[in-house]
Amino acid sequence: MSPVDRTRSTGRDRLRDSVLAGDLSFLLARANALALAAANAALAEHGLKARSYSVLALAADDVRPTQRELAEFLRLDPSQVVALIDGLAQRALVERRADPADRRANVLVATDAGRELFARAQDSVRAVGLGSLPAVTPREHERLARLLRLLAFPD
Repeated sequence: MSPVDRTRSTGRDRLRDSVLAGDLSFLLARANALALAAANAALAEHGLKARSYSVLALAADDVRPTQRELAEFLRLDPSQVVALIDGLAQRALVERRADPADRRANVLVATDAGRELFARAQDSVRAVGLGSLPAVTPREHERLARLLRLLAFPD
């Protein structure tokens, strides 16, 4: 190992043992950054990123979300959601339809092509998700998902 590699490794280990590495907010942010990078890499072959995949997933799930619901659920600015939907609509993956419960609002629905792409992309994301947590057992993965749901949906 070269002196530069040794210094990098030692520095990384020193930082890993720092006070910040015990901070829950930092750990969540770092884990999120690593997971997003892995997901975006897997989604690239489908022409998607994590945010556009999230919108497509909700549209393909037949929950018929409004743009406002998407913005709130995904914690994005409404203008970001509009841009994501526009991009998916240009690819004929989703459609805006009038909300039967409120004619002033639109709901988002996946097209057949959108559902097919979502199924392929979901397989890619699942494969990466399991691969990015090699030290986590399936039981720990389920527990982690439950804990994250508690944090993500506190009410």
